[in-house]
Amino acid sequence: MALAVAQQSPREFLTEARASVSVKGCGALPRSVCATRELFQVDITHNITPFDLLDGALAIGSAYSYFPPKTIHVVVVDPGVGTERRPLLVSATNQYFIAPDNGVLSVIFEREAESLVVRHANVEHYYLHPVSKTFHGRDVFAPVASWLSKGWQTPSMGDEISDYKKFAIPRPKDADGALKGAVLRADAFGNLVTNFRSEDLPESALNGGAINLQVGTHQVTRMVDTFANGNNGEPIAYVGSSGYIEIGVNKGSAARTLNLGRGTPVVLTK
Repeated sequence: MALAVAQQSPREFLTEARASVSVKGCGALPRSVCATRELFQVDITHNITPFDLLDGALAIGSAYSYFPPKTIHVVVVDPGVGTERRPLLVSATNQYFIAPDNGVLSVIFEREAESLVVRHANVEHYYLHPVSKTFHGRDVFAPVASWLSKGWQTPSMGDEISDYKKFAIPRPKDADGALKGAVLRADAFGNLVTNFRSEDLPESALNGGAINLQVGTHQVTRMVDTFANGNNGEPIAYVGSSGYIEIGVNKGSAARTLNLGRGTPVVLTK
């Protein structure tokens, strides 16, 4: 979701929303708090796999850098809603993130380590009351984002903390002369997103197109620039838009064609 103050300062939503009316409820809140200000709203996605923190972390990690300064990113993948898990307000390189303290911002924590300020957004004045035990997206995260846009006074909104939760995004590991990684997720088109990046590949694969990847029990031997360079039904490797090496099938679903998904081992032989 995006929100404009004096200039257009966007705010964007990323959720695992279970009902469209719930998302619309979140969107109405900024208008009630900032009725005299122009509001600009961008929904990145409401299709995160339910309860999947890694999926949410990868989604916000691939999107946030394309937004202008003072964007407020509201990230709600929250299987612990209503429990003692904390709401966070994070400042990083002139962008802001509001999310549950469950690791969903792990990619942000890793990439923005030098500029991070993490706060427990525990000042209830900024919440919508009464606070539902099952809908903190509406009653906590969206209102905090709206109030933040009015003055950018993060110190007044919660105590700075250092014990926030994070997890490491899996990286390929050397093993017996090969690199061993895994499929991180399958996207909506059935492309298999691995945890390999272009720097993990030999120069010959990037320049000549030949690669030696084993994905589950399937061999992938061709690196291409884009989907249309693959033959119909042929599994191909390419650098995806988020920077990870992906396995796809031209005009098809690699996940269905190969019967593979998240967690599938991927082995690169150089």
